[in-house]
Amino acid sequence: MVRLALWIFGAVLLGGIVHLSTVLAMPQTATQDAYSRLAGLAAVDVLTPLPAPTAADAIMPFMDPAFAVAVCRYDLSAGTLKFVAPVSQAYTSVTFYTRNSVAYYAINDRAAGRRTIELNLMTREQHAQMPEEEGVTAADRLIIDSPTATGLIVLRALATEPDLMASARATIAGAQCRAVPRPQ
Repeated sequence: MVRLALWIFGAVLLGGIVHLSTVLAMPQTATQDAYSRLAGLAAVDVLTPLPAPTAADAIMPFMDPAFAVAVCRYDLSAGTLKFVAPVSQAYTSVTFYTRNSVAYYAINDRAAGRRTIELNLMTREQHAQMPEEEGVTAADRLIIDSPTATGLIVLRALATEPDLMASARATIAGAQCRAVPRPQ
């Protein structure tokens, strides 16, 4: 009886190890991640509105049809990125993802406390090379340090009713994602 219990325990332990290692390895081995799927649709350092998801087809997983969505694929190897988005009537959020789809920063309109969400995205090395400006505080300029040189920015604007989707899309259309080249 003890022998059978040890075999069962060993099988469960081995199954758990295999399951955990598979789950942890999937993001690095997946070939059709969000960044790759958006490569043909969205240019680098350009904010691109996504079409509304349908029940049969969605570009990214877990897309909510109540949100107008735009994405910006970024590459910080040539310089930093300036992101500006007006806030919508209901709710606006901006989420930053690494190349491997790991979310590392998010902000919404309530946290921004302004009529626009405005920030600078750069690597830690680029941030360390920035000159210190007197009189400029963290409240004046929001700087986000990206853990990777490439990734995604996802902008979402909520339409609380179907009739307000045009307003949410207008909010998305007013946003900008542009590269700021390195100073010479």
